[in-house]
Amino acid sequence: MRIGELAQATEASPRALRHYEQAGLISSERASNGYRIYDERAVVRVRNIRCLLAAGLTLDDVRVFLPCLDGEVAAAPPSDKGLRVALERLAVLNERIAAQTEARDRLEAALRHGAGVRIHSAAFPGVSRPRPKN
Repeated sequence: MRIGELAQATEASPRALRHYEQAGLISSERASNGYRIYDERAVVRVRNIRCLLAAGLTLDDVRVFLPCLDGEVAAAPPSDKGLRVALERLAVLNERIAAQTEARDRLEAALRHGAGVRIHSAAFPGVSRPRPKN
């Protein structure tokens, strides 16, 4: 199948597919006209790559899972290296979430306590309107 067909079957953009190929996660043959031709098994592999990326892993992280990308990634028993990579990525994501939560809380507090700042709760969910001063 050509790149457009693989993109449609996996809901990945052709650009993403070329990126996965450049990263060594998928491979293609070249037709006589230079078009990339992918094996039917690439559909499962790309879907698994996208699943792992959606879970917060990076392309470098996904390389650890190469041996099981052609099957059911979620059903395969995790390797020690795969578990280590996933736990490390989880720690990084938790750190980022904590930093973003702190930044949001500081901004929310500044807006809530700022002089003359009017916030409409519908426009800014999670931010309450400052109370008028008596």
